[in-house]
Amino acid sequence: MTEPHDTIDVLVVDDDFMVARVHRTFVERMPPFHVVGTAHTGQQAIEAVDTLRPDLVLLDLYLPDIFGLDVIPRLRTAGHDCDVMVISAAREADTVRGAVRHGVVDYLLKPFDHEDLQPRLERYATQRGRLLTTVVRGQADVDRVLAGAFAPAAGGTLPKGLSVETAALVERALREANGTVSAAEAAAATGISRVSARRYLEYFHTTGNAAVSLRYGTAGRPERRYIWLA
Repeated sequence: MTEPHDTIDVLVVDDDFMVARVHRTFVERMPPFHVVGTAHTGQQAIEAVDTLRPDLVLLDLYLPDIFGLDVIPRLRTAGHDCDVMVISAAREADTVRGAVRHGVVDYLLKPFDHEDLQPRLERYATQRGRLLTTVVRGQADVDRVLAGAFAPAAGGTLPKGLSVETAALVERALREANGTVSAAEAAAATGISRVSARRYLEYFHTTGNAAVSLRYGTAGRPERRYIWLA
């Protein structure tokens, strides 16, 4: 990895110019992140990484010339060690597993809003700082670093007001669902209130165990829907 510095330089890669602009706006709201450039094809992304040397690439998968996951090994072959966070509408299990095998630091489903991206960037910044500054004296140091690289295990410390038993119920509802689940549907499946179900779903989203997508109706705010990833 590169040496620590005050900012985390980000390259935004998306084939849609307007979407890339929105993502750039989201990222620029969050110091120490700084967008150093955008790219709209796989080849542009490879060239931009070579020129700009970003710390983090926000990578769309549906690019016009190269599938996004195929960009990653090309970056590694060229000697680039930048981190990659996938931001894509691709929700196929094989694609998600492929992203994990390629070592992506996170996977965020489109469409999303700022409150979806913010905790993931914050988690990445924390983990990156830990990786760059840790001194490994023994196995305990290695374990502490790796613990921050993965989502908390079921049964771990929950936020105040959440119980392990109810979290297990909501997790089961997500795992057994055929597709995405809304807070109302999770509430019906578990027998808890919709507000409570939403709190647990958002907790799983924050930890990276669940992804969020937005379903737009004819009126009102879009419905947040969740799918289990872990």
